[in-house]
Formats: sequence, C-alpha cells, structure tokens
Amino acid sequence: MIKILNIYKNFKKCQALKDVSFDVNNGEIVGLLGENGAGKSTLLRIISTMLKPDQGTVLVNDYDLIAQPRDVRKNIGILFGSEVGLYERLTARENLEYFAKLNGMDNEKSKNRTNELINQFEFKNYADKPAGTFSKGMKQKVAIARSIVHDPSVILFDEPDSGLDFKAAKIVFDFLEFCKKTNKSVIFSSHSMDNIKTFSDRIVVIHKGVIMESFIMHECRKKYTDKEINDMLFNLVCGDDEND
Repeated sequence: MIKILNIYKNFKKCQALKDVSFDVNNGEIVGLLGENGAGKSTLLRIISTMLKPDQGTVLVNDYDLIAQPRDVRKNIGILFGSEVGLYERLTARENLEYFAKLNGMDNEKSKNRTNELINQFEFKNYADKPAGTFSKGMKQKVAIARSIVHDPSVILFDEPDSGLDFKAAKIVFDFLEFCKKTNKSVIFSSHSMDNIKTFSDRIVVIHKGVIMESFIMHECRKKYTDKEINDMLFNLVCGDDEND
C-alpha cells in the first residue's frame, strides 16, 4: 500500500508538485494522467527515493520515505519509460541474477528467482543470449522481470508504453493485470488516455503539479459515456492553458 501525504517539490522558480496526496490500495492500479511537465515523473521519482520532497512524505507498506528510504526501496519495483536498464553485454539470465544479488539475494536464491521469472515471462529461448541482440519487445520482458526480481509489493511505471510497438506495449499491460491479480499496488503514468482508461482502477489527473481530480473508473463508466469521460479528462489535463 502507498500513502502519499502532502507532497511539495520545487525546482528553482518552478513548483513541480503542490500538496499532492492520495492512497493506492493493495491490488489497485492507479493511472497518472497529465501533460509533459505536469509533475507525474517527479512524483514517481520521489516515491522511488530518487528525489526528496521539500515537504510531506510517502509511506510504502508503512515505511516512511524520509526516515526509512532503504526499507522503501526494498518494497518497490521501478521501470521508467522505455529505458530498460539492462547491461547489453550480459545475457538475460546474467542481468537478472546480477540485480537479484544487488537486492541482497545469495547465489542460490538469485538463480532460483531468475529461473522462476524466465518461466513466468516465457523467454527461455533467449535467456542465455546477450541483451544487446534483443528486439524491443524481448528487452521489455527482461526489463520487467528485472524490476520485480526481488518480488516487490509496489510497482512504479513511468510511461512504460513510451516508444513501444503494439506487441511490446501489450507485454507491459499484461504485466499490470498480473500485478493486480497478485494484490500488488501499482502507479503508472502515460500520455495515452486510452491506456489510462483501460488499465486503471482509478485515474489521478495532475496539472501543473496539482491534483485536479480523481476518478474511480467503474463508477465513471456507470454514469458517463466514453466520449463524456474523454471530454472530462481532456479538460482537466489541459486545465486553464487556453487562458495562459
């Protein structure tokens, strides 16, 4: 579970986030929707401990971002954009075993976990080939496995569909559904309104660092047509830009 509590973040004269608060429950997928510069990536980097907030904090499974950053990191899996973060000279297996050991696993556990993920994501055929020889979709599979090699209960994906073809993007969103079924907490951001609507249990719209609205999707679909939902989301994402 994630609790985001009154987060503020400034960069020089730019206020990236202002009083951002919301929760993500176990087994829930929350989609962040907003334009470039809205604050989505900044928020995800704060949750991942890559950035420190100016004010506020985040609780990840009751571990405090400020007081217990190492414990927070142990509980999260991260995939930012289409940057797969693999060592291209190493094989898929070697990449997974390396990151498993970085997360504190001994040789036996790292090998067992690696084999488990190779089977789960069905890349036996290229597990022992260098990552530099892989297609985009193959790399994406291995990158997702790398991000969860320590079996985290919280998943952070920043624009995981960015720059991916249909097949590679499907791998990402199939994995999001797997996370939901296994009771993990997921936050992902995307510029694709269709992907956000399709895969999110709840949508949080951010504009200029401020949460404009939060929608529970199954409730929205009962009240509004797809076009009405699109119009609402578009107006919130764009905010008052027409008057800027």
